[in-house]
Amino acid sequence: MNRPFRVLGVQQIAIGGPDKTRLQKLWVEMLGLEVTGTFKSERENVDEDICAIGSGPFKVEVDLMQPLDPEKKPAVHATPLNHVGLWIDDLPAAVGWLGAQGVRIAPGGIRKGAAGFDICFLHPKGNEEFPIAGEGVLIELVQAPPEVVKAFAALAAG
Repeated sequence: MNRPFRVLGVQQIAIGGPDKTRLQKLWVEMLGLEVTGTFKSERENVDEDICAIGSGPFKVEVDLMQPLDPEKKPAVHATPLNHVGLWIDDLPAAVGWLGAQGVRIAPGGIRKGAAGFDICFLHPKGNEEFPIAGEGVLIELVQAPPEVVKAFAALAAG
């Protein structure tokens, strides 16, 4: 297959729980991750702290999430490992090509994410029209900024 995009690396992992202060205890207090921002969205039913491991173009975001309303969907706390985010060098090309191959794209399409990058989610469950999916795992595709694309290209060149 001739793919019109590359997956460069892990951009983020998102961890959900009923109370993010318990997640902060481990990830921030014990492991020393830095809280770099926060994000709240009624539409996405989420209150999250955005943390970081590493630095520069190889920084990995760790989102600690709790639901704004535990009775509403999406239930960001119901699956402790909520989703994995991947850096993509050409997000529009990736979404178009993946959809044409039968990969189920989650509702919402390409949009701005919590960290300010363009994002899109691959649905965790396939259906008749789009049978290829995350098999229970939500996958976020994140448009890599130019400095990340360049850093990964330099790393690959060795």
